[in-house]
Amino acid sequence: MRSFHLKRVFGLVVAILVSGVWILFSQTAPGTGLDSAGLVQYLNQTIGWYRQLDLQRQMVTDPDEGMVVNDNEQIANQVVSLAFEFARAEAESIEKEEASGGGRDGAGASHSQALRQMLTSLDQQVRANQVELDSLRQKLVNEAGRQRESLQTRIDEVRSELELAQVRRDALRSMAEFIGGSSASGFGATGIREKIEALARSVPAALAKPATKPETSATANERIYPATAPGTRKSQPSGVWGLALDVIDFSKRMRTIRDAIQLTDSLNQDLKGLRTPLVNTLRELSKRGDELAGQADTSDQIVLVQQKAMLDALTAQFKRTADTVLPLSKQGILLELYKKNLTDWLGSLETRYSAELRNLLVRLAMLVVVLTAIIGGAELWRRAIFGYVRDPRRRYQYLLLRKIVFWCVIAIVLIFSFANELSSVATFAGLITAGVAVALQSVILSVVAYFFLIGRYGIRVGDRVQVAGITGEVVDVGLVRFHLLELLSGGEKTASGRFVAFSNSIVFQSNAGFFKQIPGTNFVWHEVTLTVSPDSDYRLAEERLRGVVETIFAEYRDEMEKQYRHLEKTLTAVPAGALQPTSRLHPAPSGLEVVIRYPVDLMRASEIDDRVTRELLSVIDR
Repeated sequence: MRSFHLKRVFGLVVAILVSGVWILFSQTAPGTGLDSAGLVQYLNQTIGWYRQLDLQRQMVTDPDEGMVVNDNEQIANQVVSLAFEFARAEAESIEKEEASGGGRDGAGASHSQALRQMLTSLDQQVRANQVELDSLRQKLVNEAGRQRESLQTRIDEVRSELELAQVRRDALRSMAEFIGGSSASGFGATGIREKIEALARSVPAALAKPATKPETSATANERIYPATAPGTRKSQPSGVWGLALDVIDFSKRMRTIRDAIQLTDSLNQDLKGLRTPLVNTLRELSKRGDELAGQADTSDQIVLVQQKAMLDALTAQFKRTADTVLPLSKQGILLELYKKNLTDWLGSLETRYSAELRNLLVRLAMLVVVLTAIIGGAELWRRAIFGYVRDPRRRYQYLLLRKIVFWCVIAIVLIFSFANELSSVATFAGLITAGVAVALQSVILSVVAYFFLIGRYGIRVGDRVQVAGITGEVVDVGLVRFHLLELLSGGEKTASGRFVAFSNSIVFQSNAGFFKQIPGTNFVWHEVTLTVSPDSDYRLAEERLRGVVETIFAEYRDEMEKQYRHLEKTLTAVPAGALQPTSRLHPAPSGLEVVIRYPVDLMRASEIDDRVTRELLSVIDR
């Protein structure tokens, strides 16, 4: 009977030992395979994925997109919160592994642990010394003589030991507080928990804690982002420039969303890699539990104790593993929802991008067609000018008018094609006009004067003019200025070898002295003056002198009459008197002056003046 009880007790002990071994084995069941560095890398990846929400907020242009970003932010908040929840749950097992020397941070953790053990030992020593000192002081009251001196010596020794222990404790405590403070701030953090908390402080505080109450849709709708305005949508651009900017903007936004989807997929793949071994562990634990539960019931106390210990160990491990795998599973579901929101947003942007690109291509095609029509019309206009306008002067004027109209129409078409709103065009045109009017006042005045110069009584290439006392032949009439080939005085068509440039605005200057030959004529009046003595026959002298001039004038009389008839056709008021020589008498102090005026052809002025002078000298000699 006694041996039976001994066997039963021995069996219970064996059962308890087996259960303990089973519990230890269960606690060392396979986990995620992460170390402290891998866990920190996982948190860094999650935080980097979360921060791409800032780019999404900057892309919001209407309330619909604001709602998508708002939903994504709520999902991202929960994902980051669950990531830290998983990290805190996983940190316990990682610390156990690293404390046993299996982790890379085991040396740092052992150093911190040794420091805490030394502080604990010193605290105990300080308390023991204090208790001993108080006891000795109580004994000192009742003692006298040598025993009192011995107790006093012992009290001094214990007090010295107490002071030394306090100094050592304070020094170690100061160092421990410094290490704890630097670790808490993320600087010099050695433990995995300290690193997790340091990372948690890099995101909003609410994200580092498990979500307790989800944000309601009403609260979410109350959040308004700076990029959007409630109930408003970005206006559709109407110009080519605005459409091109929209197409580029849509392209950038789609590329950003694709990058976000890629980051989400990468994070989801890492989550699956972490979740797979944990799910396998749960399946294995469930299988073991089913096997234990399926075993036949027995009344043997040893077997029952063993089964209960195994079931308790399985329950504890299953709960611990489930607490670890549950945040990862939730993260996977949330990441799928996050990706779906991004995919829907990307599809909406692609639709709008296609519409904007189609509108842009249509506008560009219309612009090309309009510009082609304008260029074709300008070419037809040019051919019509060369075909129907024979006068070179008129042809030049029409070609210039065609050029001005052509470029003005091109500018108007381009402005209205690239501008988004007519009001902006009007404002822009007003500012440009005011600035140009102030900065280019002289140039604008010269351009206006150009149209006066090419008018009916203007100048053309080949005309002889006199400007500011300079006589010359027009060689070029530009939009801003004209050029003269300077001629020598005396009426000859002899160049001085210099070009003279004048601004067209000189026609508006009253003191400029601008003279031009009458259109269609080429004559000028010259005169010759002779003084006759009082006792001479002035009638005979006048008759002979005038006869000489008329003889020479008879050679080009027909040309002068032709030019006079042209004057009658061209001018409304024709000056009195035909183009023929005339004579007058003027009294002078030394006698009478005979003044003979006669028209000459500009091309032959010097030749005619020379002949008149020679013939008059010959008559005077006779």
